[in-house]
Amino acid sequence: MAITKERKEEVLATYADWMKRSQAVILVEYTGAKMKDLDGIRAKVRESGGEFHILKNTLARRAFASSGMELPQDYLVKSTAVSFAFTDPASTAKALNEATKGKEFLKVKGGFMSGQSLTAAQVKALADMPPLPVVRAQLLGVLQAPAGKLVRTIAEPARGLAAVIKAFSEKATAAA
Repeated sequence: MAITKERKEEVLATYADWMKRSQAVILVEYTGAKMKDLDGIRAKVRESGGEFHILKNTLARRAFASSGMELPQDYLVKSTAVSFAFTDPASTAKALNEATKGKEFLKVKGGFMSGQSLTAAQVKALADMPPLPVVRAQLLGVLQAPAGKLVRTIAEPARGLAAVIKAFSEKATAAA
C-alpha cells in the first residue's frame, strides 16, 4: 500500500531529526533476513540506546541529503537498514555487531560519525572499542594514579618514623 506524500514528508522529517541527534549512523544490508532476526536486532540496538529501522533507499538518500551527509554511492544499493546511535556509538555498533554475528544475510555497509563517512572496517573497529562508561573509568584510573603515588610518597617518611617509634616502644616494654 502506498503512503501519502504528507506521510512521506513526516517520516523524512523524523529520520532527518534522528540523524542530527544521533552520534553515529550505521547502514546495514539485510537481504534475505527474516522478520524474527530483524526484531532481535532492533531489541539489541534499543538496549544500547539506539534505533534500528528499515528504509527505502530513496527515502534514506533524501534524509541524508537533508542532514548534509554525503553518502558513497554503494551504500544505498540493495536493501538498507539504518541504525541510529543516540547515546554511545561504540555500544550501538557493538550491539549491532553481536546481533549480526553468524548471520551471513546481514552485512554492515558503513556509516557516519560526527559527519564523517565510515567504512565497514571502521564500524567494526568502533564496535571493538569499549563502551563509554568503561573508557571513562579507565581515564579516571589514569588520572588518579599520579595523585595516589604522590600521597604514598609524602606519607612514607611519617609511616617509617611511626614504625621506628613503635618498634622502640615494644623493645622498651619487653625490656621492662
